[in-house]
Amino acid sequence: MRWRWYSYISKRAQATTANLRLNYVLSEAKFLDVSKTPLITTMPITITKADGTQEFFKVEKLRRSLRRAGADAGEIHEILADVEKTLFDGIKTQEIYRHAFALLRNSQPPAAARYSLRRALFNLGPTGFPFEVFLGRLFAEDGYQTKTGIILQGKCADHEIDVAAYKENHSFIAEAKFHSRPGVKSDLQVAMYSYARLLDLKEAKICNDDICGISEFWLITNTKFTSTAQKYGTCVGLNMLSWDYPKNNNLHDRIQRAGVYPVTVLQSINSSQKETLIARGMILCRDIVDNQHSLRHLHLSKKKHEALMAEVKEICKA
Repeated sequence: MRWRWYSYISKRAQATTANLRLNYVLSEAKFLDVSKTPLITTMPITITKADGTQEFFKVEKLRRSLRRAGADAGEIHEILADVEKTLFDGIKTQEIYRHAFALLRNSQPPAAARYSLRRALFNLGPTGFPFEVFLGRLFAEDGYQTKTGIILQGKCADHEIDVAAYKENHSFIAEAKFHSRPGVKSDLQVAMYSYARLLDLKEAKICNDDICGISEFWLITNTKFTSTAQKYGTCVGLNMLSWDYPKNNNLHDRIQRAGVYPVTVLQSINSSQKETLIARGMILCRDIVDNQHSLRHLHLSKKKHEALMAEVKEICKA
């Protein structure tokens, strides 16, 4: 009981400190351009990540995520100020995300949809097949011909290939490791297994043309790799792609650059309706624009149909 009381007092003190900082920032904001006014947490706040590890809260990281989602400078400043009031040592990153997302959704629904991209990828489950199709569509934006779920004959065994891609000067195959929650990472064993597959498939081809030999093996996950998996993959020559790896041109960067957002980012339809779209092969928001007649299976009212189309067009415009 004493420990709980101390914990309560500690959190109240942290909240009070945050409020004092917030009042100062807001009082000064009227004299400054809010798009250039840094929101600074003067006392380090420790946050708990999805995998249980902890790190210091970095306001710039949240600011960057909101900016990349398309929120404007004034909206970002207001969200950061509101989020800062709720911070306390040990707060989970999911709590910070939910708070920021709720604020963004109330003011800018399309930006909220893009901000929820990582969670949207988790919702491509429970099987990994929609994620594989999504990756195929993503690489098609770079000019590749793609295939998913094919069987290739290796030297010693048959292999089911999640994604195969080729164009005039390059070809590769990819193993897609889908996870439905953020704390799960692809580890060393996964990387070693992928490299063993590459060795067995060196003589295989993904099409009949001369360009279709397997020149690279990609290991792709919607979450993260362990550090040992990254080190091993780099050592043996695997191409590793995760939500945040490599630092530049990672999965998040590629999706935003291509503008291929999965239907699971949409806020104007429910989970069951999203599953219906995926089951009918409509993986991307842009698929809805091209196949509006398929929306009859969602049994939407005219008002909800119009809201959905407005949201889709706004997201695809980004």
